[in-house]
Amino acid sequence: MSTNEQEQDGAQQVSAVVVLAAGGGTRMKSNKSKLLHEVAGRSMLSYAVNAAEEVEPEHLVVVVGHRREQVLAHLSEIAPNVITAVQEEQNGTGHAVQCGLQGLGELRGEILVTYGDVPMLTGETLVELVKEHRAQKNHITVLTANVPDPFGYGRIIRDDFGAGSAGHGDQIARIVEQKDASPEEQAVTEINSGIYIFNAETLYEGLKHLKTDNAQGELYLTDVIGTARANQERVGAHMIDDLWQTEGVNDRVQLARMNAEMNRRIVEKWMKNGVTVQDPSSTWIHADVDLAQDVTLLAGTHLEGATSVATGAVIGPDTTLTSVEVGEDAQVVRTHGSFSVIGAGATVGPFSFLRPGTELGAKGKIGAFVETKNAQIGDGSKVPHLTYCGDARIGEGVNVGAGTIFANYDGTNKSVTHLGDNVFIGSNSVLVAPVDIADGAFVAAGSAVVEDVPAGGLAVARGRQAVKEGWVNNKRPNSKAAQSASKCPGEVHPDVAASREKMAKVKPEEYK
Repeated sequence: MSTNEQEQDGAQQVSAVVVLAAGGGTRMKSNKSKLLHEVAGRSMLSYAVNAAEEVEPEHLVVVVGHRREQVLAHLSEIAPNVITAVQEEQNGTGHAVQCGLQGLGELRGEILVTYGDVPMLTGETLVELVKEHRAQKNHITVLTANVPDPFGYGRIIRDDFGAGSAGHGDQIARIVEQKDASPEEQAVTEINSGIYIFNAETLYEGLKHLKTDNAQGELYLTDVIGTARANQERVGAHMIDDLWQTEGVNDRVQLARMNAEMNRRIVEKWMKNGVTVQDPSSTWIHADVDLAQDVTLLAGTHLEGATSVATGAVIGPDTTLTSVEVGEDAQVVRTHGSFSVIGAGATVGPFSFLRPGTELGAKGKIGAFVETKNAQIGDGSKVPHLTYCGDARIGEGVNVGAGTIFANYDGTNKSVTHLGDNVFIGSNSVLVAPVDIADGAFVAAGSAVVEDVPAGGLAVARGRQAVKEGWVNNKRPNSKAAQSASKCPGEVHPDVAASREKMAKVKPEEYK
């Protein structure tokens, strides 16, 4: 499809996008490819690929090189349909584009070149770049920005260079890299983002004439502009105000700055969409998180992965959720959870640990110092405190007493414990899996349950209490305990007596 045909039908499709992702990233000082380091929970490369897809390229090529086995593995997960090309030796951006175009044949139309380490660049900006290129009938259009401190960037030299620090010429005459720039050129504040759209014929012709006669001894893609101007072809610029979209990441300091800015924007977006954020400076939200209106995030909340939170829920303070689904009006406080589901109106925390596979039903409770794993907990059921609940299938209306352990591992195998509806587990019990405690059954406090309990039954699995009267006077006659014992009136405490009297009047079916 020709440029004119594209313009007439309004399509944004370009012939190819080449994403340059072969650099060494040595300043990152990491065993991991720089492109796989994350911003707001997603790899930098994933942002580049997603932005490129917005212009609907016929061919999307990622040029890989350094640590390419890592990059290729990542691409197979996030974008298996992209084309990859290898730049064996990093000999400059021009060489990288040559590598990217190999094997595609002689393309027509437009070719867009971008980078894998510019995570703030948006697909919307690339679409606007394409529109500007076509509207101005350019042969090359460069994405540029005016920055207060342009050190390190290539400078945009326009036709009227010398008329002002930024220049206002209609066309770009050339781009000068920092190391090749004269003092006068270094004073220019309009910088090259390294992102371009070319008419295919112009790019091919320019690549043929690249030379290494520069400070770096590399093939500069920017030199294609000189060839185009020598051929009387139009070279324009699309200047953007959002400087962050031109910002690359080369080290951990820049990575931290990029994360902070991306997070600021994400948090601000959600606040404008009706989410209350108590302390934006301590709240971190990943790019793929989804929040409903009237969600409240308290200080120290981190929402990561594909976490979603429904309307009315309150999260925090001091809570980290990774790919957790939170229902309407739920409350989650001082909790660490991952790959779990929290039902509507449920409460979690404080100091709860929800491991993958946890599913808490509507109006259920996971309380203080409770760890759950692969546990399905029914509506209205409670695991209030001091419990390990692993590989559990818990029905509705269940109460699990304090200090209960679901003993799911025998050293070799992990097994399941099932609690039916309206089961009551007394405190300090051990449920040795696999075991089935049927609907309406009770387990006495302090029991170690190793056999199934039938519906409506009571399991007592503990030693019988033995009382040795006078033991303290006989064994520790001069102790403080003996002194206290001698003063004791010998009557049951009135509150205990009242509880016994109350319990004596309760019918069995009303026990709970």
